[in-house]
Amino acid sequence: MEHITEKLRNLPDQPGVYIMKEDTGNVIYVGKAVSLKNRVRQYFQSSRNHSLKIRAMVNQIRDFEYIITDSELEALILECNLIKKYKPKYNVMLKDDKSYPFIKITMEEEYPRVVVTRRVEKDNGKYFGPYTSAKAVKETVELLRRIFPVRSCNRKVKQGEKVGRPCLYYHINQCLGACQGNVDKAEYMAMIEQVVKFLEGKHEDLLAELRTKMAEAANNLEFEKAARLRDRINAVEQILESQKVVYTTAVEDTDVLAFAQGSHDTVVQLFFIRNSKLIGAQQLVLEDTQGTELKEVISSFIKQFYLVSQYIPKTILIQDEIDDAEVIMKWLSNMRGNRVYLHVPKRGEKRELMKMALRNASEALQNINESIQREKARTEGAVKELAACLGLNRLPNRIEAFDISNIQGTDSVASMVVFEGGKPKNSDYRRFRIKGVRGPNDIASMAEVIERRFKRGLEEKERLMEQGKSADDGKFSRMPDLVLVDGGKGQLNAAVKVIRGLGLKGIPVIGLAERFEEVYVDGQDQPVDIPKNSVALHLLQRIRDEAHRFALNYHRSLRKKNSLHSLLEEIPGIGEKRRKILIKHFGSIEAIKNASLEELANIKGMDRRAAQNVLEYLKY
Repeated sequence: MEHITEKLRNLPDQPGVYIMKEDTGNVIYVGKAVSLKNRVRQYFQSSRNHSLKIRAMVNQIRDFEYIITDSELEALILECNLIKKYKPKYNVMLKDDKSYPFIKITMEEEYPRVVVTRRVEKDNGKYFGPYTSAKAVKETVELLRRIFPVRSCNRKVKQGEKVGRPCLYYHINQCLGACQGNVDKAEYMAMIEQVVKFLEGKHEDLLAELRTKMAEAANNLEFEKAARLRDRINAVEQILESQKVVYTTAVEDTDVLAFAQGSHDTVVQLFFIRNSKLIGAQQLVLEDTQGTELKEVISSFIKQFYLVSQYIPKTILIQDEIDDAEVIMKWLSNMRGNRVYLHVPKRGEKRELMKMALRNASEALQNINESIQREKARTEGAVKELAACLGLNRLPNRIEAFDISNIQGTDSVASMVVFEGGKPKNSDYRRFRIKGVRGPNDIASMAEVIERRFKRGLEEKERLMEQGKSADDGKFSRMPDLVLVDGGKGQLNAAVKVIRGLGLKGIPVIGLAERFEEVYVDGQDQPVDIPKNSVALHLLQRIRDEAHRFALNYHRSLRKKNSLHSLLEEIPGIGEKRRKILIKHFGSIEAIKNASLEELANIKGMDRRAAQNVLEYLKY
């Protein structure tokens, strides 16, 4: 720790970001400071009354780095980006934004579409979100298509050009048929602007515009057009009727954030108010926030949520003051383009709004806690029953399951999934490519993967012990209480032979044969009689199915990559380097087919001639 002490002496009295690392070099915490000298030293001062979480983090710090910035605002921006990049385990983490869906209007296209995406790219598209419910996003898009007949196909549509036959949406009047070359671009773009207003919650503005256009159409004796606009107005008015909560203009353009902090997790209730109406609500769960002050949770959430949000409101209501409110307001104001306020409401309508949000957050937290307790009781019961059925001397708290996936012996892969306490531990999942087996031989493949897993585990455990560390610190060194292989006696015997050959005599091994759901145990000729309706068997089936899913997904991804790679090999001018670039950028043949010449040519490593070759080969 001498090098840390030396670094602490030389810390600058300037704003910046500090990055804490454990012995493996992994980043475990990222923070910002007005003064790096004062802030970082505080972590290592035993006189300070740190929380258990901070003390646990400090015990793991083996090194730290810092980056000096010109201002606290620059430090905040850098902190946000580094947290998003490293996802440190001791920072309060909002789930990766890629896991949340967005609604995108493809403004980069001549006739834009409304699509659902999980990737926010730096293009001309308009993004709305993130949304926590994929179902809500799907329903919103379907509603939009009923009200506004925007196109949904991914064809390259240009004004005046006919591309193929019209789809079903055209025939049911949910698409104007831009692919038939009969849609005026200016009229279509006017409709797209109406969609934008709808998604932004500017329903009153939208209704005023639609009523004006309906009157103009009627005056011009365009009665069909006027009727379509009338139907659109009626649909929007019905949505407004469903929004029961209406406020005065004093609560215009506001997000309400309420936090209910539990023993382990924190529930965030968000209300979105636009043009004096509550247009939406979301609930998010921040995991592992125990030992973290509420003001830090609030601050961390705001920074991560609005970093990816496509809209910043004028006012954000929060329930408690936070230390870095001023710099966060500056950051949000820069992104919005005008002043943003963080406000803790004390009275009036805003305070009532906050109370309502807090009630919702508290109720959600209570439901989550009750659900956790029910699940805990169920899984603990299943683990105990499984131990009794198998005659185990100890509870199988950690179960590792293995499965093989191939098609006629090609691209053989294996999966290892881990369940602890009856629940999946995704961070310990592993996958393997079978190297030493040719052809469809599941038994030999199972023997190979079992040997690789446990041999590596023993070597890693020995190395950790020499370093004075725990076996729990490695990726493979922690041994299971039970091994489950997908298959019958053949797979079971292969696994047992390898495990016992490595000297691991205390690990029980079982096989689950899928056809009759029979459980085979090492040393017994006949399957164990576990009732079909028992929670123990259901647990084994769940683990086996998860291993099967994980192996199958890996196998599919390899086949997809290999088939794409093979097809690209046939294109003139596309060598190994360009194949890798195209696979990484697009991921599928369909995506490459739908790309424009300019899009392909502008990718680093490509040029216009190579792009032309790709499109000509794939399309013709």
